[in-house]
Amino acid sequence: MESTTDELLAPEDVFLTSGVHIGTQQKSSNMKDFIFKVRSDGLYVLDIKQTSDRIRLAARFLSRFPSDKILGVSARQYGQKPLKQFSAHTGCKIFPGRFIPGTLTNPNLSAYTEPEVLLVTDPAADSQALREAVNVSIPVVAFCDANNETRDVDLIIPANNKGRRSLAVLYWLLTRESLIARGTISKNEDFPLEIEDFEATL
Repeated sequence: MESTTDELLAPEDVFLTSGVHIGTQQKSSNMKDFIFKVRSDGLYVLDIKQTSDRIRLAARFLSRFPSDKILGVSARQYGQKPLKQFSAHTGCKIFPGRFIPGTLTNPNLSAYTEPEVLLVTDPAADSQALREAVNVSIPVVAFCDANNETRDVDLIIPANNKGRRSLAVLYWLLTRESLIARGTISKNEDFPLEIEDFEATL
């Protein structure tokens, strides 16, 4: 990856050892611009420079909304602990686990909520929430792997959205950058949490 460490939100080896860049063996046409290369085993490798840049961009975008008007979702088990940590430190609402159909569209549901923006861990696994966000015309920020369809995603963060360590790193960085964007902390060193704090237990 032709990128220097000071351009990235974390040292390059943090991205590489956690597998943030390791995509799938399929790629969607939407994601081709985020592919760095294809490995000899057929796995698509994502561009960590773009991942880093877009986490920063997403944090700035999300910071324009009141915290309680951001809804984060993760049907994927490995995404649920990192999402809960993101919520605990940013104040956003979350829906870890199975998303109840109608949460965004049916006012009669007890779970009904009216967010102004949706944060998605995986557009495929969280497709119900994604569809409802489109129905109610709110923007969608999503971690997208090489094989994800992204036509309903407004801000793509290219990343391995399936790996346990990868999701921990992604949400760790998004949490830190969100706090910086909101002015809650002024620099990286003010952020007390480690990647391990976001990592789901096996």
